[in-house]
Amino acid sequence: MLLTLTTTHRPATDLGHLLVKHPDRAHSFDVPVGTAHVFYPEAGEQRCTAALLLDVDPLRLAGVRGKGRGRQPAPTPDSFTLGRYVNDRPYAASSLLSSALSKVYRSALRGESRERPELARTPIPLEVRVPVLRCRGGADVAVRMFGPLGWAVTAAPIPLDERHPEWGDSRYVDLTLTGTLRVADALNHLYVLLPVLDDAKHYWVAPDEVDKLLRAGAGWLADHPERDMITRRYLAHRRALAGLALARLAERHPTDEPAADEATGDGTTTDGATGEGGQATARRASLAARRREAVLGALAGAGASRVLDLGCGGGALLAALVGDRRFTEIVGTDVSTHALTLAARRLRLDRLPERQRDRIRLWQSALTYRDDRLRGYDAAVLMEVIEHVDPPRLPALEDAVLGHARPATVVVTTPNAEYNVRYEGLPAGRFRHADHRFEWTRAEFAAWVDRVSTTYGYTAAISGVGDDDPEVGAPTQLVVLTRKENP
Repeated sequence: MLLTLTTTHRPATDLGHLLVKHPDRAHSFDVPVGTAHVFYPEAGEQRCTAALLLDVDPLRLAGVRGKGRGRQPAPTPDSFTLGRYVNDRPYAASSLLSSALSKVYRSALRGESRERPELARTPIPLEVRVPVLRCRGGADVAVRMFGPLGWAVTAAPIPLDERHPEWGDSRYVDLTLTGTLRVADALNHLYVLLPVLDDAKHYWVAPDEVDKLLRAGAGWLADHPERDMITRRYLAHRRALAGLALARLAERHPTDEPAADEATGDGTTTDGATGEGGQATARRASLAARRREAVLGALAGAGASRVLDLGCGGGALLAALVGDRRFTEIVGTDVSTHALTLAARRLRLDRLPERQRDRIRLWQSALTYRDDRLRGYDAAVLMEVIEHVDPPRLPALEDAVLGHARPATVVVTTPNAEYNVRYEGLPAGRFRHADHRFEWTRAEFAAWVDRVSTTYGYTAAISGVGDDDPEVGAPTQLVVLTRKENP
């Protein structure tokens, strides 16, 4: 089975530093089911490709299946008498390839590169190719898994027999992913999702697999729209382990906050669960949840009923708005049609009663351009949006929202850069998310608020979301801008 990783970053041969595998040599590694080889079919300044080839020994594979830590062998994708010896495992990408990837690219998965540490933290253009991938549920499942992570996904079904097209497609796809991501993120996506798409692990799934999943899924799994399916499949449908993993994911912060935030004391709420001695146990309310609550509270305080969620992404805030009857008209906009598709799926628009569905609109719209459809609404929300805009383009966003759409209330949230020192896993000078173009201190945010409120005729009330640190403030900054009657 084969997986290739290509970059056009220049010099492209820096890929060797990121993977810690020199392009001028072939590398071989012994793994429990055979031998993994890493080599470079091409290695130039403009384009470099690293190939991971796993040579599976069926006899060794059968031995691994039979171990099971004293339990029954792990399930095979095709159950018949000789299934342990005669199967597609040597040919189709699966959990076997995922395990080999974790051994061969261990440092790269952690985002470590002694020679290119800055590049390891930088998104670069990547293309991943898996020519034969067993994909339970068809090509659409591959799109649903990788699409929300920033990949452009091509999953071409492989026919059963090219000479007999009438036989239809096989259970395999030829998968190609393209995107601009950190190499570590790309590898962690593959490590988790290859066995998820295959939906059959080659070894017994023990409780420590929960930790592996959460470690590899840090920063993206908690907010993935297919989080539940990913968790169940990765943990081989073991209900108790999946339940544990989902409970722990529910306590984590979203993709715009570092995973290390769990240890920062960002605030807890008691959910009524009891621990030893009947004492109530505190469960951390995620910063994402507290942010949504703060936004909903601001909208309620403004008396808004017709609301715009600008830059709605996958629809997390939209779902909260839909659940509150005081909001009679809800519009979500995003420049990405794929994000709007995900939002529609999250809201289950196709299943909502007509009366509920009529409250909701999803529109493609760029926030840096005037859009007449956005005029006349009670309120607009820019929740964790402005920091994704290049600073030279911010005046265009300000004009489009505050100058042209001009809602009565505008709610804006953005990270507080000063709070980043409380994230132990976040290196100094690095933003909380790879796509952030800036992160403001409290003084910088206040200066921006003063400028836009004066320019466009709004009053402003600034507050924080999350526990307020006496030295660095709250992790999230929030402002409610209220339009003056006669600016």
